[in-house]
Amino acid sequence: MKDSITGRCLCGAVRFRFDEAPVATRACWCRDCQYLSSGNASVNAIFRTATFRLTGTVAEYFSTADSGRTMRRRFCPACGTPLFSESLDQPDFMVVRAGALDDPGLGRPQASIWTASAPAWGLVDRDLPHCPGQPGAGRPA
Repeated sequence: MKDSITGRCLCGAVRFRFDEAPVATRACWCRDCQYLSSGNASVNAIFRTATFRLTGTVAEYFSTADSGRTMRRRFCPACGTPLFSESLDQPDFMVVRAGALDDPGLGRPQASIWTASAPAWGLVDRDLPHCPGQPGAGRPA
């Protein structure tokens, strides 16, 4: 990839960069993502962590996802922007909130997951592949 993919939090105190394209992009309807996205699906780009670079300080919150995985969620302590999630059992991958990318068009979902958790009013794109829960083992979280 020629150019880096960059992003930041709302206030700009945290900036990040990847030197590879995302391996997948998805809209996630799990309840945790609904909380993080004010009730809607969270649109995420999944990157390999090998080229991840961070400038600034992030705060962390650990939780157990509906999948049973322990998740480390990181956000800007100054403005509260949710930025990254990582499954502790898949340290080679990082989930980045598409809205934090400088080019949010890179986050266009290729699939939807946890659609069984979507509220009745949720707009799930049925033209995309979708999964009612967590995708199968061996795939990025």
